Amino acid sequence: MYVYLNGEYIQETEARVSVFDRGFLYGDGLFETMRSYGGRIFRLDQHLGRLSRGLDLLRIGGPWTHDALRRVLYRLLDINGLSDAYIRLTVSRGTGGRGIDVGDCGPPTVVAVARPFTPYPEHLYRDGVRVCVSAERVNCRSPLDSDLKSLNFLNNILARMEASEKGLFEAFMLNQEGYLAEGTVSNIFFVSDGVLCTPSAAAGILKGVTREAVLEAARRRGVEVREGLFVPGDLHKAAEVFITNSLIGIMPVSEVDGRAFVRGEVTDMLMKAYEELVDEEVSA
Repeated sequence: MYVYLNGEYIQETEARVSVFDRGFLYGDGLFETMRSYGGRIFRLDQHLGRLSRGLDLLRIGGPWTHDALRRVLYRLLDINGLSDAYIRLTVSRGTGGRGIDVGDCGPPTVVAVARPFTPYPEHLYRDGVRVCVSAERVNCRSPLDSDLKSLNFLNNILARMEASEKGLFEAFMLNQEGYLAEGTVSNIFFVSDGVLCTPSAAAGILKGVTREAVLEAARRRGVEVREGLFVPGDLHKAAEVFITNSLIGIMPVSEVDGRAFVRGEVTDMLMKAYEELVDEEVSA
């Protein structure tokens, strides 16, 4: 497979990044994970917009434009002969600086990879997945930082290890105040008294692109939505729970810490609505 690295499309076995790259040394960079359907990348503008806002916050500059990055990603799909694909775009600050000082850093490192997308087993969407609330807390993130999809994922990795050791699909993480925040790679939704609830940016979440699409689809269909601060007890009292990200779409949750849930009417409706939204946008 070919990858994109700093202006070139090269075989993945030939791709090299400096051992002094700050993404490797400090996690000093950002990334976006995307899906393509039938050769079209879903909500690419939203992904690139979040990346751009995050790079501005980190003061990582570069000569690229959205159009240039769009051409890079579509060219990558083309030369690899991919239609339904997993895509990851990574930008680090590059090399340079002294310790954590960012002075005199070189040009950013830009890497894009694409792989054939392997769908998750259908039974997971039918029966739901099992989840725990992790003892690991999310890193503090202010609402202004909710666009930072950073390379710093150690807390998430530790929480995912906890879930894996228990034979579970995902782990939910709390913030430092004990409020529900997000999954290790997903956003959290639950339905309580007919209201679709999800942690807000004030809880320290990453505002996922798929999360925003689900909220949009829910409002279109007249579902009442509440974004706010919730504790695990709110989740345990819910009627339905599901998670979202760009690769899984909407995935029902069947169990959280031993509390069972069913895939209910709201989840069913939103799963269908999300599929319709994807079809509508990628075929436009």
